Amino acid sequence: MKYFNKLPGFIKTPSGLEWILFKKIPHIFLIGTAVPCISMLTIYYGHDAISRDDQQVIYQLLGVLFSAWFFVGTLAIGCIIVILMKGPAYVADPYELPQENRRLEKLPHS
Repeated sequence: MKYFNKLPGFIKTPSGLEWILFKKIPHIFLIGTAVPCISMLTIYYGHDAISRDDQQVIYQLLGVLFSAWFFVGTLAIGCIIVILMKGPAYVADPYELPQENRRLEKLPHS
C-alpha cells in the first residue's frame, strides 16, 4: 500500500499572494509587537509614578499587541491553508460500498 497517491494528470496551481504574505509574516509580527512594546516601555520608564490615564493607555496598548498577534496568527494559518490547497491532489484508497437492500428502500419512512 502506497501512502499519498498523487492524482495522475493533476496540474499544480502556481503560487500567488499567499507566498508573498507568508514571507512577510515575521516582519509584520516584529513591527506589530515592537510598536506597542516601545510605547509601553516609554510610559513605564519615563514616569516615576504611573497615573490612572497612563495605566489605561498601557492596557489599550496590550489590547493592540494581542490583536496584532491574533491577526498575524490568523494570516499565517490562512496562508498555510491556501498553500496546502494549491499543492498536488491526492487519491484515497478505494472503498467498496456495501450492497444495497432494495427491499428496505420500499418501506415507508417513519
